[in-house]
Amino acid sequence: MTVIDLGELRDDAPPEPARRRPRAAGRPFRSVVVLLVALVTLAAAAPPARPAARTLSGGPAAAAFVSGDRVYVVEPADPQGGASLRLVAYRAGSGPPRTLWRTPLPGAGAAMAVWEQDGTVLLVGRTDSDTVYETVALDARTGRVSWVQPGVGFPAGEALLMQVPEVTGRQPIRRVAVSDGRTLWSAPGTPDDVELSFGPSGVDRLVYLPAAGETAVYDAVTGVRLVARDLRPGDLPTRQRTALAAGMLLVIGDAGSAVTAYDLDTLQQRWTAALPLVGYAERCGSLLCASKQTGGMWALDPATGAVRWTDDRWAAILSAARGRLLVTTGVVADTGNGTPLAVVEEATGRLVADLGVWEVLQQDEYDGRLFGVRRIRNSRQLLVELDPAAGRPEVRDVLVGAVGDCRMGAKLVVCRHTNGGFGLWRLP
Repeated sequence: MTVIDLGELRDDAPPEPARRRPRAAGRPFRSVVVLLVALVTLAAAAPPARPAARTLSGGPAAAAFVSGDRVYVVEPADPQGGASLRLVAYRAGSGPPRTLWRTPLPGAGAAMAVWEQDGTVLLVGRTDSDTVYETVALDARTGRVSWVQPGVGFPAGEALLMQVPEVTGRQPIRRVAVSDGRTLWSAPGTPDDVELSFGPSGVDRLVYLPAAGETAVYDAVTGVRLVARDLRPGDLPTRQRTALAAGMLLVIGDAGSAVTAYDLDTLQQRWTAALPLVGYAERCGSLLCASKQTGGMWALDPATGAVRWTDDRWAAILSAARGRLLVTTGVVADTGNGTPLAVVEEATGRLVADLGVWEVLQQDEYDGRLFGVRRIRNSRQLLVELDPAAGRPEVRDVLVGAVGDCRMGAKLVVCRHTNGGFGLWRLP
C-alpha cells in the first residue's frame, strides 16, 4: 500500500458524493436549478399525456435513485423499532418493473446517493446518529452487502475516494477498491484543507491547501504528487477560501476583494483580478464565471482574468452550448417550485430568451442533456429538455400522476405518484 502525506481535513460541512455527472457548479452532488418558458407555448407543442405505465411502492420518507434500467428505492427504518432501513432493487423492462432483491441495510439514517459501479451498488448516507456518514457496497446481482466503511465515497475512475467529514472524526483520505473495500493508498494524518477536482470519471486530482507551506496537487488514481509550490512564502499561516474551475486553482483574498488564479498543472500564477465578494466560480463555455456573494456574476477570460461582462441578475451557470449559456437567478419562485432561468449569449451576456420558471431535475446519470418539469394541472408534470442552443425548452412528455420529487437517469424518470409511491416513465 502506498502512503502519501496530505495534512488534515478542513473544518466545514461534509461534501456530498459525486454523481455520475460532473456538475457545472463544480462540487459533487450540486443540484442544478431551473430552465424557463411560457406555458402557453409549451402547451401548444405538448405530446399526448401518458400516465405512469409503472408504479413502485414507497412511503412518504422513501427515496428513489436511478441507474441504467434499474431503480433503487431506499425505505426508511421503522421509528418504533420494527423493520430496519432497506434497499429494494427494481428492473424496468418493457413491461411492469420487476423486483430483483430486497436487502436490509446497517443503521437507520437517510440515503444521499445510490449508483452502480463495476457490478457493485454503492450507497452513501447518514447513519441513525445523523452526523456519521458511511458508504455501503452491495452485489448488484444479489443485493448482498459486500462491505461498509465510514465516510463519503466519491467515484474516482475504477475505484472510490473515501473522505471522512470532520463531524465523524478526523481520518485520512483513502482510495479503495469497489469490489472489496481494500485500501489502495491512503493519506496519513488529517488534511488541513483538501479540494477535489472532478473529471468525466469522478475525482481525478486532490489539491492539498495547508495554512502554511507548500500547496500540492496529487493524482487521485495513483496517489502520486504531481506538483508542489509554496504560493505564499513568508506569509503568516492562515486558511484561505479557494475554488477549482477551468483547470485553475482560484485563491480568494482575505478581504474578499481579489482572486488569484494558478494553473492546476504547474501551480504557476496566471493572473490576479479585483473581484469583491466572490462566492463561487465555475467554467461557463470558453469563459470563467464568478458568482458574487450578494448576487450577480462576472464572466472572465480564463487566460487573463479580464472581465468580459457582468450581470447582477444571474447567480449560476447550468449549461453551455454553441455560444450560449443557460443561467439561473438562484432565487426560488413564489410558487416554491423552481427558479427563473434564461439563455444569454456567452461572449457578451446579452439576453437571448427569458424562459420563465422550471424545476430542473436531479440527475443520477448524465449524458449531456438537462431536463426540467413544471406542474400544469390535475397532477400532471410537463417534462422538457433544456438546451441553451435551442433558446427554448423542447417538450418530451406529460407525466400523468406525477406530484413532484422527480429525478432521472439516462433512460428513466421517476417521480412521486398520486398513489403514494413512485411513478416510473421511460424517456421518449
